[in-house]
Amino acid sequence: MSDGLTPVKPPENELLIVTGMSGAGRTTAAHALEDLGWYVVEGMPTELIPTMMDLIARNPGSVEKLAVVVDVRSRGLYTDILGALEQIRTAGISYRVLFLDASDELLVRRFEQGRRPHPLQGSGRILDGITAERETLKDIRNGAEIVLDTTDLNVHGLAAAVTDLFSEDGPITLRLNVMSFGFKYGVPADANFVADVRFVPNPHWVPELRPLTGQDSAVRDYVLVDAGAEEFVARYVEALRPVLEGYRRENKHYATIAVGCTGGKHRSVAISEELARRLQQTSNVTVNTVHRDLGRE
Repeated sequence: MSDGLTPVKPPENELLIVTGMSGAGRTTAAHALEDLGWYVVEGMPTELIPTMMDLIARNPGSVEKLAVVVDVRSRGLYTDILGALEQIRTAGISYRVLFLDASDELLVRRFEQGRRPHPLQGSGRILDGITAERETLKDIRNGAEIVLDTTDLNVHGLAAAVTDLFSEDGPITLRLNVMSFGFKYGVPADANFVADVRFVPNPHWVPELRPLTGQDSAVRDYVLVDAGAEEFVARYVEALRPVLEGYRRENKHYATIAVGCTGGKHRSVAISEELARRLQQTSNVTVNTVHRDLGRE
């Protein structure tokens, strides 16, 4: 069992049982695993886990990483979870257990803030339900490979901790989409940042450049040789660095940077590609370039 955050590369077709105390963050952990490419199933009866793994084994490549979220409301938890895991172990299927825990005081506070009863409290107090749940889950907790205490973690901290534990690529990678567009076709609705590069001299008014695009070297050179364009790109990249670092700390995985000119053919395309090239040099960032309006008349 480990209380640390030492990542272990999961084997093929791994099964991860995500369980723990109600209110300790199972939903947040499940969302973080989904972002890492795990296939997450919530509320499945525990006696069906062996059947699910058998189906996966019969269809190679269908699901490489399966996470099953189990709580005290899941049918069969009280009597069947340990038996189901023993069946899986006997069948030679690799699995791990991630157990989420938190202090009683924090769990009481979370239930009080949510104005919801604990699933096991019945007619008693919230603390009575927590005590009953701890007793029910003690054997699972004792046998868990990974116990993660979320007492001092907010949702972002918990998501980052799960990412550190289960990512095969080390620190979280932020995926950036750098998108060129034409203002006359509208600003992209999903843009996190919008840059207007209509201040750059327009190749459209140069006859030999008009039929070309920002992907052609002649247009790219014409656009980027402008002192204002070079200064803009350099300063924009520097301005984005603390933002991207903050996104990683807050466990934000995706962002779109939209760069616009009039028609989305020349200036925005050339500058988008240069921005993408420089941003790609930032650690733990992957960059994809999209030219939304390239090819429109």
